[in-house]
Amino acid sequence: MKINPQKSNPPRRTLKARRLKTITVALGKRSYPIYIGAGVRNSAGKILKRLRLPKQTVIVTDTIVARLYLDDVRRSLVEAGFSVLAIVIPQGESQKNLRRADAIYTELLRNRIGRKVTIIALGGGVVGDLAGFIAATYQRGVNFVQIPTTLLAQVDSSVGGKVGINHPLGKNMIGAFYQPLCVIADTETLQTLSERERVCGLGEVIKYGIILDAKFFDHVQKDLADIIAMQPAAIARVAARCCELKAYVVSRDEKEENLRAILNFGHTVGHALEQAGHFRSLKHGEAVLLGMIAETFLAHRLKMIAEADLRRIEDIITAVSLPRSFGFVFSVRKLIDTMRSDKKSLGGKIHFVLPQKIGKITLPMPVNEETVADALRYLNQFVKGL
Repeated sequence: MKINPQKSNPPRRTLKARRLKTITVALGKRSYPIYIGAGVRNSAGKILKRLRLPKQTVIVTDTIVARLYLDDVRRSLVEAGFSVLAIVIPQGESQKNLRRADAIYTELLRNRIGRKVTIIALGGGVVGDLAGFIAATYQRGVNFVQIPTTLLAQVDSSVGGKVGINHPLGKNMIGAFYQPLCVIADTETLQTLSERERVCGLGEVIKYGIILDAKFFDHVQKDLADIIAMQPAAIARVAARCCELKAYVVSRDEKEENLRAILNFGHTVGHALEQAGHFRSLKHGEAVLLGMIAETFLAHRLKMIAEADLRRIEDIITAVSLPRSFGFVFSVRKLIDTMRSDKKSLGGKIHFVLPQKIGKITLPMPVNEETVADALRYLNQFVKGL
């Protein structure tokens, strides 16, 4: 782990966010804003100052994001009067574990970081989950801010307060609901994403259309080429609408007691696929895309969704460039065993949220394992046919 202390006398810059959009996650006294705009990372210091946060900040980021955006965010904070300690970790889902969390706790303690601090997650979903877990647990909870730099994080994981780490026996099994004080989503950072990272984010974008908004699904389908290309105007509209939809759900069910469970569409199968590949073969967004294929087929097999909607969902997912192999030996039985241990299972039965049509989905419902096995076999054949 690299520790980058605050740099003295940083060069001044005048970059400002353009066309800033603000969305509020309504949670009473714990409500918070999501700022979306090109260049808004350069206003991070002003935003934190406006929120009257403590002068001490710790940025948690990964090696790739640090090279691209750490200096910009640090400069903005220093110019606004904040001190900055940057903790840079390796990239990847494998970092979401107790060992990495313990290493970060150690660095915070060695640097005498107290409770009057703001931990800032600068990066994608892995960094956001891990840094949020640290913020929720360090000295029983400190201030937390999200600055997501990937499409997946900007449209989904940075909003809603789910933070956590993985366990060898399950994904996100150790964690908390811990809301940030704000989310600063700079759409400029999406221009540096690899094609694979863009695909990962598009999985969550498509998910929102399927579960909540048929018109949004139509819009994504119509403008898919511009969205895949990260065309600024197209991606700004998409990011804003996804955040609006996520904020709507979270404000009504913060701790996933009812409505928020619909956000797990594609994730029951997706998490099992991730774990089967030891979190190395498939990225989260890729696994969710594949999970949505299997779970939509499951709904069709149960006569819940029309074949026309099944084909539309398959067509749009295929258009964003699905992985052409799983990267591991595909075992229906092992995947079902993993799903049985998923935290969304109840009474030993596997539960799914399933689409009834584009824009409408069920709350979690049990599905017998024989039907689940059929859906997994269908997914295996689907990928082989790509």
